[in-house]
Amino acid sequence: MIFVTVGNMDPFDRLLQGIDDWIASQSIQEPVFAQIGKSQYQPKHFQTVRFLTPQEYRRYFEEARFVIAHAGMGSIITAIELSKYIVVMPKRASLGEQRNEHQLATARHFQRYQRIRVAENEHDLPLVVGQLLSSQFDSPANHTDCDAETWPPDESLIQFVNEFLTSTSTASSKK
Repeated sequence: MIFVTVGNMDPFDRLLQGIDDWIASQSIQEPVFAQIGKSQYQPKHFQTVRFLTPQEYRRYFEEARFVIAHAGMGSIITAIELSKYIVVMPKRASLGEQRNEHQLATARHFQRYQRIRVAENEHDLPLVVGQLLSSQFDSPANHTDCDAETWPPDESLIQFVNEFLTSTSTASSKK
């Protein structure tokens, strides 16, 4: 199963439509299930639910062969923690999906890791997902190097998260 998640805060119709279009043009045998939050787009080619409890979210994440998500820190950290491959596509402020380009910065920071694949936009999404589907990432031999590179997180990740949290809380307190 492929698990798709857009987060609970903001809709992400562009990701959902990209996945829906990709499924419509492919003959994939694997089921796709998505948590779509407040999104307006209603996929036609895979099952969805608006919201999941934290326990349900965790279960879908654990059971997934890999995850497709917005470039949110919660999804990325959960993927690292569970040694899951994840395809992230950043929500963009320039498209009205976020208040700033922090997800773009997050995606660019993490694109160096093998387990974290970045699709810059909905046009790149089918290619990135297709490459992951055609790879042999399920082989246990492929897990050891990737685990060492992402967990425990290196000091630059900790600094990156701390700077983000500090800048977000400073911006919030000015409102």
